[in-house]
Amino acid sequence: MSALPNEQTLAVVEGHAGVLNGPLALEVVMDVAVSAQEIKRADLLQMYYYLRLTRTLEDRVTALYRQGRIVGGCYTSHGMEAIAVGYASALERDDVIAPFHRDMGAFLVRGITPGEVLAQYLGKRTGPTNGKDGNVHMGDLKRGIIGFVSHLADNLPVATGAALAFKIRGERRVVFTGTGDGGTSRGDFHEAMNFAAVRKLPVVIFCNNNQYAYSTPVRYQMAITDVVERAKAYGMPGEIVDGNDVAAVYLASKRAIARARDGGGPTFLEFKTMRMHGHSEHDPAKYVPRELLEEWKKKDPILKAEHLLTQLGYGDEAAFREAGERAKKEVEAGLDFAERSPLPEGPEALEGVFAERADSE
Repeated sequence: MSALPNEQTLAVVEGHAGVLNGPLALEVVMDVAVSAQEIKRADLLQMYYYLRLTRTLEDRVTALYRQGRIVGGCYTSHGMEAIAVGYASALERDDVIAPFHRDMGAFLVRGITPGEVLAQYLGKRTGPTNGKDGNVHMGDLKRGIIGFVSHLADNLPVATGAALAFKIRGERRVVFTGTGDGGTSRGDFHEAMNFAAVRKLPVVIFCNNNQYAYSTPVRYQMAITDVVERAKAYGMPGEIVDGNDVAAVYLASKRAIARARDGGGPTFLEFKTMRMHGHSEHDPAKYVPRELLEEWKKKDPILKAEHLLTQLGYGDEAAFREAGERAKKEVEAGLDFAERSPLPEGPEALEGVFAERADSE
């Protein structure tokens, strides 16, 4: 991320690197006095704004869904915003992401605007798919975003293919991709992990471990406590990261990206977090214990970021309110843009597709 050359810097020291014991063993120790000069002040403030913008935008999308204005499913990253914002902020301009459906923050960091996102959900021509699809099934190769597809972990083999191309061409570019805890049980996840490790590809693969694959808790998905253990089978380094701490996500991603860019091969990152809404907004998630949600509310990524900014003297309540108001204005301006945008015309359905049937005489 860009920053002024003489900005004050932030030092972040992780309390535990490697495998932790249990999903709640996530506390990361912030020691400002160490002064490792890892994150610049401007970058941390920018990431905080993207956390607020992501939350505000997805809350607006949810409201539109409940009003019946959005057709189809509505998936949000509520409580998990730090993952997408953190990893996307650690990438360079020419790097590529192959996101999944909890990565709204990455779309925003990579340059897709709230107006474009809302146009996408409303099926308008000005959305990234020009009205051909709704929901988060979007991407933009010009902004380094491979289009997302529904089947989780399907994007991982695509990401490794892009990483192979970068390696063959001798380009110092990295691909960042991931899936949820449930997606790590699919065959395409394991195929991508194996291929990336064998070929030492410049790719970072992450797991958004939000504790539930739809309604199935992790303990019923796998016989291991931590998903990161799966990386060992492929000779791939792995790290557990507090997925609700945007600074920790950013730093872990930076390390993995640097390793990949320098020819060290892939890294697997397990971001521990919690899905605070249902699988989709139609899902009331009654299968999740209320006390578990109450515990994770205390670890809200926005609250964590505000605590850190306050500790460092980078922000206060007035600054946080201002950021929230700015995010709200940006989202409402985006909604106005989306509502005024035209719907696609019928013939446009034949544009930008893999094949078009020509009329024969």
